[in-house]
Amino acid sequence: MSRKESVLLTGATSGIGLAVAKMLCKEGHTVFGVSRSGKCEEFSHERFHLYAMNVCIDREVEHILPGIQKKAVELNGVGLTSVIHCAGYGIAGSAEDTPLQKVKEQFETNYFGVLRVNSVALDLMNRSGKVRIIVLGSIAGRIGIPFQSHYSSTKFALEAYVEALRIEGRQFNVLSSIVEAGDTATPFTAHRSYEGPEDSKYREIGKKSVAKMEKDEQNGYSPDVVAKVVCKVLRAKNPPLRVAVGFSYKMLMFLKRLLPDAFAGWVITRLYLR
Repeated sequence: MSRKESVLLTGATSGIGLAVAKMLCKEGHTVFGVSRSGKCEEFSHERFHLYAMNVCIDREVEHILPGIQKKAVELNGVGLTSVIHCAGYGIAGSAEDTPLQKVKEQFETNYFGVLRVNSVALDLMNRSGKVRIIVLGSIAGRIGIPFQSHYSSTKFALEAYVEALRIEGRQFNVLSSIVEAGDTATPFTAHRSYEGPEDSKYREIGKKSVAKMEKDEQNGYSPDVVAKVVCKVLRAKNPPLRVAVGFSYKMLMFLKRLLPDAFAGWVITRLYLR
């Protein structure tokens, strides 16, 4: 990467977001990290500036981001050059009876949080050079996962959003990409809640399915693997629209394009419901 980036990073204090922050600072870039707490006991660095900001609250985003941009301008004369979105969380439950309020809360963070931040950040940023927007997506945004349908829906929505933003923004020097992570060993797993009625007919099979998924996540790759891909996309002159993390997931996405939907559904059923 020829230039040193000034990156706005959401979800910067844990999991993949924290791994990205560490890697960027090590490479000499400046990171303006935001999270709900604005605190991180695991990592501190002279180029890591932390702010408390909830991506779900309009007034916080509208108030905090101009201050971050002002600080970035003071440091580099240009301001923010990139935005990396890592904020997000997961809920589990059946497609039929997960409480609608929980589904809305999921969308507020995972989907509308990205829109909310971008609408303010992009308006503040200097477009004289290339501006990069990188969204942390998921393989679950390309394949509907049983008992993760609402989480998958937020990631599917981000796929469409980034694809459209890529087309719209290119003429204004905005390059957008989505990084599709798979099973990753992070605190994300422990923070997932199973939502729905205790007497739901789906509950037993749903809990078993999610337990299988959580085992795969706990045995998954390090968040550093995802962080390396994010940093590679950031430094690319012409970054890809989407990139899956890991060879096995790249192959899975390739095969999904070739295989009939019925066969793909059979494979997912064997993975999570057997």
